[in-house]
Amino acid sequence: MKQRIAQFSLLVKDYDEAIAFYTQKLGFKLLEDTQISENKRWVRIIPPGSTEESCGILLAKAANGQQEIAVGNQSGGRVFLFLHTDDFERDYQNLLDQKIKIFRERSEEDFGKVVVFEDLYGNLWDLIEPKQ
Repeated sequence: MKQRIAQFSLLVKDYDEAIAFYTQKLGFKLLEDTQISENKRWVRIIPPGSTEESCGILLAKAANGQQEIAVGNQSGGRVFLFLHTDDFERDYQNLLDQKIKIFRERSEEDFGKVVVFEDLYGNLWDLIEPKQ
């Protein structure tokens, strides 16, 4: 038996503002944006350098009050997403250039270089360049 996580959903307030943030500020690729119904779209993104077979993010617009409360806090305030990079300095500089909020400044850890940043809704991400 072989399994893999194909994608996961990330709650957002608005499809277009989320697409703009992830594609224009973080350089993600928009794989799909399909209208499902009047209020629902199927929006898939992946980080730069990933393939369509890689684990992707499904941007899911909050559909009710309970989901709206969870936007930006899907992990209870913990780091939620871990983005690996092959060039920490390039991507860290991009965070600064794009005025993306740094939650915890860069550091060198046993596993590599890391910085914690917030996405447009406040979800916490680790940007990590793993040690070779």
